Amino acid sequence: MAAHRGDRSPLELRQGPAADPEKMKKPPRLIGLTGTNGAGKGETAAFFVARGYDYFSLSDIIREELQARGETVSRDNLIRTGNELRERYGPDVLAKRTVAKVAGPAVVDSIRNTHEVATLRLQPGFILLAIDAPVEVRFARVAARGRDESAVDLEAFRKKEGQERAGGETSQQLEACMAAADRLIFNDGTIPDLHRKLEEIA
Repeated sequence: MAAHRGDRSPLELRQGPAADPEKMKKPPRLIGLTGTNGAGKGETAAFFVARGYDYFSLSDIIREELQARGETVSRDNLIRTGNELRERYGPDVLAKRTVAKVAGPAVVDSIRNTHEVATLRLQPGFILLAIDAPVEVRFARVAARGRDESAVDLEAFRKKEGQERAGGETSQQLEACMAAADRLIFNDGTIPDLHRKLEEIA
């Protein structure tokens, strides 16, 4: 059976293949977040917001669309509607609409398509962080959140995640986005552990 990304050996904090060493020495103006479900992207965003960054989520664009349609904001609906918006308006539509709202240092969450990454990289001072953790840890976190999730057990969680990792041009491309990150942060410990790793960036 193929290995799952979340099952690999723990990584503390590594520089991704896309990293520019000189860029990483400067405080980032725009921090993009990608990563697996339940890995800790929300806590990562909160860390930077506490340090003066504004918060934006590409998923908020999709939530606005769902609310306009009168549809439930569920994970499945977010994925489906996000793909629909990319097909209709272009694969980077969520990033373009979000960038138009950014007026200062900001963190941009929920990046899941490589065209979104490319559009955000056009912004000065942009870096992309990928957040990951073991799949068992992430499933437990998601279950504890009590949100509307269609994955009722670990195996269903793995299956749904597999569908999100390597989609087409207008779908979710999580694997490619994580591979393009400037930094990969493996969040398998406590919140203070995560914060210590993020201090290296802030």
